[in-house]
Amino acid sequence: MAITVYAAAWFFPFVLPICLYVIYTDISTMKITNGANLLLAAVFVVIGLIALPFDDYLWRLANLVIVLIAGIVLNAAGAMGAGDSKFLAAAAPFVALGDLNLLIWLFASTLLAAFVTHRFAKFTPLRQLAPNWTSWEQGKKFPMGLALGSALSLYLGLGLLYGA
Repeated sequence: MAITVYAAAWFFPFVLPICLYVIYTDISTMKITNGANLLLAAVFVVIGLIALPFDDYLWRLANLVIVLIAGIVLNAAGAMGAGDSKFLAAAAPFVALGDLNLLIWLFASTLLAAFVTHRFAKFTPLRQLAPNWTSWEQGKKFPMGLALGSALSLYLGLGLLYGA
């Protein structure tokens, strides 16, 4: 992995609770809050100064802007939700460019697992554990925060174990 163990160790404890919150709010309300996205970006802005060399830090901040612009376009086209777009932008700086291929595979895996798990719970008695969650009633819509938050958390966790 291109992410260093040092960087992953700094980011992981701050990012994990935010990702868990994003997962919960997206499943329960079908919304990823602006507050969570801003907090995630703020964690990078502050902790990134400690965890990364300064030139790498600046390039990763540029990634936030690039992904935000792409997300705005995709949201305007109806391809993804606004909260999902903003979460992707806030999460982008945490990913080392050399790990992009790994992250795509990790996201594809977590997306498939999250979709199957959500649909399984939706159509079984497990749904009764949280009967008022909005995501149960959304038809074909899916709470993408479940996969996005899981992928970022797993990526940083793997960085702790297998990072450079």
